[in-house]
Amino acid sequence: MKTEEVKNIERSIIKKYRKTIWRGFIDSINEFSLIQENDSIAVCISGGKDSFLLAKCLQEIQRHGKMHFSLKFICMDPGYKEEHVKKIMENAEKLDIPLEIFQTNVFDVSTLLNEKHPCYLCARMRRGYLYDYAQKLGCNKIALAHHFDDVIETILLAMFYSGSFKTMMPRVKSDHFPGMELIRPLYFVREEDIISWAKTNHLEFLNCGCKFVENKQDSKRKEIKELLKQLRKINPYIDKNIYRSTEKVNLQTVLSYQNGEKIESVLEQKE
Repeated sequence: MKTEEVKNIERSIIKKYRKTIWRGFIDSINEFSLIQENDSIAVCISGGKDSFLLAKCLQEIQRHGKMHFSLKFICMDPGYKEEHVKKIMENAEKLDIPLEIFQTNVFDVSTLLNEKHPCYLCARMRRGYLYDYAQKLGCNKIALAHHFDDVIETILLAMFYSGSFKTMMPRVKSDHFPGMELIRPLYFVREEDIISWAKTNHLEFLNCGCKFVENKQDSKRKEIKELLKQLRKINPYIDKNIYRSTEKVNLQTVLSYQNGEKIESVLEQKE
């Protein structure tokens, strides 16, 4: 039986945060067709505020939405400290989320293979393990908790540090796990609203359980976050404009674009 605390937390999503969190969540699902009838979705919990909010939003729409679909709540332990795992389980119980944890050695392997820059390899390995575990549970989708700020930061990271223009997609079909798809239902939800939701409900979550990152004082993503803070002082619409730029790409005004593995020159096409 649900506690009054859980009921209040759930109520806050559709009442106090209806215009910010709930509407952004619903708009993401509707605009990108993220959930279909009879889907079986593995909700991936990392231990942070974003993934726990995603779990509660999906529970809410499953109870009151028009479509029938099932949810599995999974958490991959890539090598967390014991106290981190304990905190995740405590929050799952507190929020009435039937969480299933499975263990891997992703942290150790990714650091061993690339000691200086393990994050990219770690992310790929974690994604693979999540797909594999979800598929074994009979799921056809995994849901990750990336939000609107993640999307904007990813666009700038690609431009500044890899010399490319690309964004974080709201849904992606897996290349290595046939029939599996990744969805991001918090695509239009702002991080500041997630932080507010957690504080309002007196919830404390993990920031990052990574052994490597917790000892680093900075990162490229942090640099981008700070840059965006400064840009918002000049232009409060900067985030929305960056996002809109991914919807309004004029191929006649770029030098080239990537089509699969091939680079297509726009200048050559005009000749």
